[in-house]
Amino acid sequence: MDKFFKISERGSSIGQEAIGGFTTFLAMAYIIAVNPGILTAAGIPFNAALTATCFGAALMTLIMGLVANRPLALASGMGINSIVAFSICMGENAVDWRVAMAIVFLEGIVILILVLCGLRKAIMDAIPASLRHAIGIGIGLFIAFIGLKGGGLIVANESTLISFGDVTNPTCLLALISIVLAIVLRVRNVKGDLLISIIVCTIIGIPMGVTPVPTSWDFGLDFTGFAAPFQTIPGTDTIAIVQCFTEPFLLLFVFSLLMSDFFDTMGTVVAVGEQGEFTDKDGNVENIQSILTVDSAAAAVGGFLGASSITTFVESASGAAAGARTGFSNVIVAALFFVFAFFAPIVGMVSGAATCGALVIVGYLMLSDIVNIEWDLTEFAFPAFLIIVGIPFTYSITNGIGLGFIAYCLIMIFKGKAREVSPLMWIAAAAFLIMFIML
Repeated sequence: MDKFFKISERGSSIGQEAIGGFTTFLAMAYIIAVNPGILTAAGIPFNAALTATCFGAALMTLIMGLVANRPLALASGMGINSIVAFSICMGENAVDWRVAMAIVFLEGIVILILVLCGLRKAIMDAIPASLRHAIGIGIGLFIAFIGLKGGGLIVANESTLISFGDVTNPTCLLALISIVLAIVLRVRNVKGDLLISIIVCTIIGIPMGVTPVPTSWDFGLDFTGFAAPFQTIPGTDTIAIVQCFTEPFLLLFVFSLLMSDFFDTMGTVVAVGEQGEFTDKDGNVENIQSILTVDSAAAAVGGFLGASSITTFVESASGAAAGARTGFSNVIVAALFFVFAFFAPIVGMVSGAATCGALVIVGYLMLSDIVNIEWDLTEFAFPAFLIIVGIPFTYSITNGIGLGFIAYCLIMIFKGKAREVSPLMWIAAAAFLIMFIML
């Protein structure tokens, strides 16, 4: 096992990988409850969505660990699941949920073809180093923002959009405790600090009324969503995937989801790579082709299983920060997803307040890369700035990257350096511009 996963070679241990795996799982376990809740609005039975979510995450996380041997866990992506439910299945020209999954399946096939052709890797190689570093920094702020929001320390405000939460609220108090505990354990060099902070705060949250206590254990397994794109739409003789080609407007959703998947993963892999020590000084990710291949196939698998698009989770950075360096941590994550397909209520006990401290610490760690940006060169500094603020402010990795790419190309034109821009960067910037107009 040590030889296969190169555990000792990468300066890790089985115990360290296990801690990293548990940390990643707890940081992203919310998807087990949240994804079915969203997909239910699209018409998918709750138990079917839960089964597909757990089995899809377990399968693709395990494959990523075995094929790419990197601590990158996968599950149904937030954002895309909302597009599937509220735009495709409930919006104007609404379609059956099976058709929506066929759209996700097609998007995954297209993006897999692009990876196998080398286009996705080529675009990553074409991104200037400063912009690659900015992506990781922006995601660090995004992760911290997600943690603070989940802990109630940042709340919505009609006048200022966001404001500071009520610190007398039990949720906020637990979030503050989780931050203090996580940083104390970190400065004391306690192994498994982030994992310990999540577990301890989950327990503390029970008497505080923050940790939800399960009232039912009857979830069962439901495979209704499996092979969704090839199921017949009820009341018709049409197979779901066929309808995607008979109604061209549905192909626009394929493009929209493709853009989101394409660049979300790009940013996430760079960010986790910097924490997991598999990027070089310019932000280039080792073994990127195998990572992108598995991630692209995961999108198609998600559509096939009825789980929405499965993608690499940015919360994997928490496991990397806890010491995960190999795909063995993925084996732990995959096993936990499989087990909790039967015990999902236990996962529901891990609140956003309990994970707040771990995510804030990860965000802080990821900001250290800011010194590698060439701040004295406007053509790199300003686009990097837009990426850094764009990702958390728009609550989207894809949008932040798009703003930076477009700005970079425009600035290079006005500086008379347009010829120095890679053709693939022009193509990517144009694609982002089209996407923004469509949105």
